[in-house]
Amino acid sequence: MEYKYILDGLDCANCAEKIRAAAEKSDRVTAAAMNFVRKELTVTADRIDEDELFERVEKIVKSLEPDVEVIRKKDYTEQKADYKGDIIKLSVSAVLFAAGFIIEHFVAQEGALYIAALVCYLISFVINGIEVAVTAFKAIIQRNFFNENTLMLVACIGAIILGEYEEAVAVMLFYSVGELFQSIAVNRSRRSINALIKTRPESAELLRDGEYVTVAPEEVPVGSIIRIKAGEKIPLDGVIVSGSTSVDTSALTGESMPRDVAEDDAVKAGTLNISGTVTVKTTAEFADTAVYKMLETVERAAEKKTKTENFITVFARYYTPAVVAMAVLLAVIPPLFTGFDFATWVQRGLIFLVISCPCALVISVPMGYFAGIGKASSRGVLVKGSNYLEAFAKAGAVLFDKTGTLTEGKFHVSKMYPHGVSEAELLETAAYAESSSNHPIAVSVQTEYSKAFDNTRLTSCEEIAGKGVRAVVDGEEVLCGNAKFLAENGIECEPQDGTVLYAARGGKYIGCIVIADTLKPAAVKTIAELKRRKIKTIMLTGDSEAAAKAAAEELGIDEYHSGLMPDDKRDITEQTKASLGKGKRAIFVGDGINDAPVIAQADVGIAMGAGADSAIETADAVLMNDSPEKLLDAINISRATNNIVLQNVIFALGVKLVIQVLGVLGIANMWAAVFADVGVTVIAVLNSLRLLKK
Repeated sequence: MEYKYILDGLDCANCAEKIRAAAEKSDRVTAAAMNFVRKELTVTADRIDEDELFERVEKIVKSLEPDVEVIRKKDYTEQKADYKGDIIKLSVSAVLFAAGFIIEHFVAQEGALYIAALVCYLISFVINGIEVAVTAFKAIIQRNFFNENTLMLVACIGAIILGEYEEAVAVMLFYSVGELFQSIAVNRSRRSINALIKTRPESAELLRDGEYVTVAPEEVPVGSIIRIKAGEKIPLDGVIVSGSTSVDTSALTGESMPRDVAEDDAVKAGTLNISGTVTVKTTAEFADTAVYKMLETVERAAEKKTKTENFITVFARYYTPAVVAMAVLLAVIPPLFTGFDFATWVQRGLIFLVISCPCALVISVPMGYFAGIGKASSRGVLVKGSNYLEAFAKAGAVLFDKTGTLTEGKFHVSKMYPHGVSEAELLETAAYAESSSNHPIAVSVQTEYSKAFDNTRLTSCEEIAGKGVRAVVDGEEVLCGNAKFLAENGIECEPQDGTVLYAARGGKYIGCIVIADTLKPAAVKTIAELKRRKIKTIMLTGDSEAAAKAAAEELGIDEYHSGLMPDDKRDITEQTKASLGKGKRAIFVGDGINDAPVIAQADVGIAMGAGADSAIETADAVLMNDSPEKLLDAINISRATNNIVLQNVIFALGVKLVIQVLGVLGIANMWAAVFADVGVTVIAVLNSLRLLKK
């Protein structure tokens, strides 16, 4: 079973990863995932009491982060962070430090006034250092020697022993200020990212016994009547039964233009009712709505990490012990060859010690990718993992399904070619055979027939993916599908150009129906832009050669393949992947049930938002508004995200390396070392936030 915990007060990304790793190693735990942005630890465990697991998790957390509170997610209510107490404490400390500094440097360097300066330093140090010291000692008791508080405390005590009172107090003050700024920056980032994906409706007004009562969306059964007032989020999928309004769908699709809806129109959970009060009959439970699946997907996206994230995680595991060891060697070895000047080299070793915390490195990557996922979500692109977001920027080829992806998928019957029967008889036979299918071509035939179906006439129906349907109508076997399907059953057809539905009854060919479709307005623009970026475009379709060629020429697509079965599409995708250069990725975009296998085969499989559930479930990303142009948004956001993550890593490593070298040379002081720790962390978080403004 899965158990979710909120780690309230967790602002250290490195500690978050340590907590996850420790939880995963715990007895009877099969997996653990840490979402630092949401402060959420997910533990999968078997055959263990829930309370026992909670106590175990709490013990692990307290051993690494003593001040972090562990709360069961179901019991957690988010509170707005309050920094007033911290600001007052730091202000008093800063005033005392300033007083001590002025007295020491401008009034007296001996006597009673100098002692007063030392007292000011001492009180300032205690105000900031007492919390650091308590946390450090708690960690030491738990044998956690390489935590940030312990390293900072050792560095400051070392400075005091060396007589550097002013520097010890200043470093502790600067460290506390940096920690406050880091906490503010991380929480601001969390709020900004969560605001982009916070489309979850909190309540619903349910009609019960003639009155409207407020309940949670999860408590509303299918078929219930709910009321949504202007300015409220629509809590569940449904159909309007009274009233009219405008609906803002931007939270789901990224589109800013409102859509007018009235009676009998469908509305989606997570969208915003703008102008009028409406009553809606629900058509799905909350767990089956697009917004619920979207939120679940985004929350779990952090579990699928990029190679960069995995590298930084492993790197951080060895970085701190290595730098601590170097700090010890720096404090001990050089004095043996430079006249036993231990004070100078111990101070340089302490600078190394302060820089050893890898928090800036660890936080810089996941924060960047989660911001990118949040931004993509706001643009109507649902990405299921940072590894997939990273891959968009490396696209070498994009393979498209045709129907419903590049075309509207809103078919209509354009021509009929009966053979030995009338047009009406051909249409009626095909309509009955296709009456159980929801395939767009089947729907177009049903719509053209337009009469009510007598269900007793259809006694069996089997839909064969990529081929057609086999049905029994009026006691006779009817085959409807492509020419290959009929040929496999020994029936010859009269071939026609375009998208064609061939029909046979009682083993005899009775004619064909030509189905027309139109290209999506954004499809041509999308293909042109991909080609401008040197990304190869390929169209895969089960349609005839003539229909595929006509669509490919109108689109300007590089390559097309027609008459394909699902396995054929999968094979071509695999061949395309193999043909791309090193580091390039093959992306497939499709919408139908037939596309699920190839979506799974591609480096990144994309489903259109209105496509089949199986395709959406299999997909690595979903274009929520069915426009292929959203693929360009995904690529742009991916490139921006990868750039910012790279900037963060280079900046964090670069600053730490420079300060370490300067520290060895005696140029950098403790202030610079603290900046290389908390200062760099704050800058990396703020840099990640730039993604949300782009």
